[in-house]
Parts: sequence; structure tokens; C-alpha cells
Amino acid sequence: MEQEMFNQRTDLSQLSAAVDQIRQSLSHVIIGQKDTIDLLIAGLLADGHLLLEGVPGVAKTLSAKLVAKCISATFSRIQFTPDLMPSDVLGTAVFSPKTAEFQFRQGPIFGNIILVDEINRAPAKTQSALFEAMEERQITVDGNTYKLEEPFMVLATQNPIEQEGTYRLPEAQLDRFLFKIEVKYPSLAEEIEILTSQHQQKTEDQLKEIKAVLSVEQIKTLRATIKSLFVEPKLLAYVAQITHETRHNKSLYLGASPRASLAIVNGAKAIAAMAGRDFVTPDDIIKVAAPVLAHRIMLSPEKEMEGLTTADVVAQIIKKIEVPR
Repeated sequence: MEQEMFNQRTDLSQLSAAVDQIRQSLSHVIIGQKDTIDLLIAGLLADGHLLLEGVPGVAKTLSAKLVAKCISATFSRIQFTPDLMPSDVLGTAVFSPKTAEFQFRQGPIFGNIILVDEINRAPAKTQSALFEAMEERQITVDGNTYKLEEPFMVLATQNPIEQEGTYRLPEAQLDRFLFKIEVKYPSLAEEIEILTSQHQQKTEDQLKEIKAVLSVEQIKTLRATIKSLFVEPKLLAYVAQITHETRHNKSLYLGASPRASLAIVNGAKAIAAMAGRDFVTPDDIIKVAAPVLAHRIMLSPEKEMEGLTTADVVAQIIKKIEVPR
């Protein structure tokens, strides 16, 4: 009876239809990677930036491009390199002989969906150019502030293995990503399907067939709907407990900030909406906890040497805290 009451609060039919269409579009080209696809869609609906991490060749960049293609919005791609300057990202003032004045020429950051490929290949100076844009949805150049159009979303990729020519992302920048999505190797059956698809030369044709599912206005509407979803007070306390525990865990050198708690709630709302529910369950929170927290916490040197991962610690914390029912 209680669930029936909840289901009548918000009409999620438009959202469910859009999610199904995006899933179908992505699955036509991306074989497997179901969790990656779901987190990509959840990040889009929760108005968050996403960091995709995986070894070369597991379709990180392709996934990001496909998400952008499903939306009728402006798309920019920035290839980060060691010699890239902040002005190459933000834009620069150019002197106009006609007006005898400097005019601001917008950089590739002025778009709705921004793909930052190999984000860890640019030095800290260039990475810091994204700080204001990701957090405040604006940039400041030569004392002038320029608002970025909504929706604004950064999809960044990085290789976790290669160290030569890469720079560690600052903690402040990592904290601005809603999810860190680990793109894993495909299974044997999935890899056979990938080879078959490539052998039959279907992938390129399928890419051309991907059509925009959502408009900019529809995204804004869906995001507003998701923000209105119901979260019980005991679940908010559960989220706070998880985040609080990261600050007192002996395996961690750095715990998560309150921004992480907000990210868990927003991510859980998106996951709930994608499942056709207008209320959050503990399972929604558990599903997004690792993608939200793994890049925001830092292992102690001893545990890092033991081979423990941040995802392992998050799993231990969740196991330790009693799940509200």
C-alpha cells in the first residue's frame, strides 16, 4: 500500500521512455558494459560530471561520444596534452582591427557536453582551468565572467596504468566529478560479439544511425523531476553515516567531504528514477556509493602497499553500517 502511494506522486513515464531509448541506442554500439551505461545515464540525469577510467581500447571515449549523440545539444571535444594551455580550453581575447578593441573568442569549454580526452595528460595549470567551469558553471577571463549554457556536463577519460607523460589530478578537481566509472574488460562472450560486429563492419553504420533522444529543455525538465524525488530521513542519515565513516577509517588517509554525501543522494535519486520509482531505497544508495566515493578518498600508504583499493574500503564501510529498513 505504501509503495502504491509513492508511485502516484510523480509521473516518470517520460523519463522511463527516454532512459529506455538511450539504453537501446548505446547498447547497439557498446557491447556489454551495462553498469557503465547505467552510470552514464544516471550522471546525465543527476546533473553531474563523469570521469571514465580504464585501459586503452575499452570504449571510454566512444561511450562519452555516444551519450553526447543521444542529446540534441552542442558537443565539444578537447584532447588534453602536456603542452595544452588554459586559453586553449577557455578561450582568449583577440584584437579586432575593425573596432580597435579586444574581443573574447570562446574556447571549446563553451558547449553543453564537453569530452575531455585523457584528462591526466595536461599539467595542473591547464586542469585548473576546469575548476570554476565544473563547479560554478561559469568561467572568468581577464576579469570578465562568462556564464556557461545549461545543461553543462564534463565527460573526462583517463588511463589508470600509464604513468609516462601524465599528471595526477588534484583532489579538488576529483571532488567535482559526480562518479568515477571504471570501464572494465569485456567478458569472452562479449569480446566475440565485438569481433563479429567489427568483422561485419556494422559499427560505423550503427554510429550514424544514433539519433538524438532528448532535447536541452527535456533534460532540464527531467533533472527537475529527479530533484523532487522522495528520500526518507533515515536514508539521509544512512548516507551521512557512510560518508562520516570514511573520515574515521584507519585504512584511509583522506575521507570524503559533505559534497560526497550530496552526490550520493543525487546519484541515488537518478538510479531510483531510472528504475521507475519516485523514492530512494537503500539499494540505490549502495549502488552509487563506490562510484561517488572511490575517487574522493585516499588510502593510507600502508594499505596502498598491501594492494587494497578505495572501492574495497567503501565495500567494507557499507558492510559495517546497518542498512535501514
